[in-house]
Amino acid sequence: MMASSTIPNASLTFNCQTYVDLKSPPTNISYLSSSPLSAPNHRLPRLFTVRASDSEFEAAVVAGKFPEAPPVPPTPAVPVGTPVVPSLPIQRRPRRNRRSATFRSAFQETNLSPANFVYPLFIHEGEEDTPIGAMPGCYRLGWRHGLLQEVAKARDVGVNSVVLFPKIPDALKSPTGDEAYNDNGLVPRTIRLLKDKYPDLVIYTDVALDPYSSDGHDGIVREDGVIMNDETVHQLCKQAVAQARAGADVVSPSDMMDGRVGAMRAALDAEGFQHVSIMSYTAKYASSYYGPFREALNSNPRFGDKKTYQMNPANYREALTEMREDESEGADILLVKPGLPYLDIIRLLRDNSPLPIAAYQVSGEYSMIKAGGALKMIDEEKVMMESLLCLRRAGADIILTYFALQAAKCLCGEKR
Repeated sequence: MMASSTIPNASLTFNCQTYVDLKSPPTNISYLSSSPLSAPNHRLPRLFTVRASDSEFEAAVVAGKFPEAPPVPPTPAVPVGTPVVPSLPIQRRPRRNRRSATFRSAFQETNLSPANFVYPLFIHEGEEDTPIGAMPGCYRLGWRHGLLQEVAKARDVGVNSVVLFPKIPDALKSPTGDEAYNDNGLVPRTIRLLKDKYPDLVIYTDVALDPYSSDGHDGIVREDGVIMNDETVHQLCKQAVAQARAGADVVSPSDMMDGRVGAMRAALDAEGFQHVSIMSYTAKYASSYYGPFREALNSNPRFGDKKTYQMNPANYREALTEMREDESEGADILLVKPGLPYLDIIRLLRDNSPLPIAAYQVSGEYSMIKAGGALKMIDEEKVMMESLLCLRRAGADIILTYFALQAAKCLCGEKR
């Protein structure tokens, strides 16, 4: 059935069959008046469609006149030979909450953000950025130029926390590591430069003697090879104060000497640095995953190993002892190192401490993923992101990772 409206100089047609139970409008209704085309200031008439009201649509549905909609989708075909079996009598089917990307995203328990990353950066006195052979994509950065450029890249993708590791010239190394607390040393100079350029950058520092020691150990070595604890702590306190004086936000003792957190807290407070945090390497294991890092800093022990002060990889409960000591001595953040092989220790600390937990995805973990990707044995990007997500799932609030820049770019949707 067709109906027309009366509009000057134009005819408007309504096809009522496209509307459910729509009645034709009266033909004598004029919807628009306009002056003749020859009249001055003539405006073209506006055309519009008359639609049924909500009540008319509802009445049509009540009367059983339903508008067209897509049919019920057919049941998907199954492969030939699929057995016909009765449905399993189970009420709980967890796969229901995993059946689409939207469901999986909605119910995701762990999230990863560039804000979770602390970017470890190697620095040296030179001007050029020197590639590190065992760590593809990592460099010893010139502290005045290359470092600033790398920090700028990281900040562009939301990574605003860095931790500094210096390669110290051999001529400045000594058995007692005195260069560690030189106010004009490489690390204090670099901190001041970074804070001048990026005042809101969060700077973590490493507190240990191994980069400064002619023996390559984290502490002072006695004639018989024993690592001296209390004397080393004395040096570490001076190192932490020098770093805080330069502008460090978080000092991070990685030495594993007994009592160093409490002594360091007291030393910082005595010098007016109550605002400076301590991230303690609470559970640092005597791991074989550190090899590429030691190449980067040329800091391999001159003799022996570090098993008398770093933890035994076989031990689990011992981490609780270290955790309780660090908490009682005033640590602000507790760190586990290495990361992925020690997810159980991360979870142990997470479940037993209210403090923030950090995980260090160390050089060996990084280099293995890089090597596997280069050999096309794994998808580097997917394994990288999965490994970081697993560290977060285990309980890490922050992750020290050499993938920080690359992973942040992925999270921001950029290409590698």
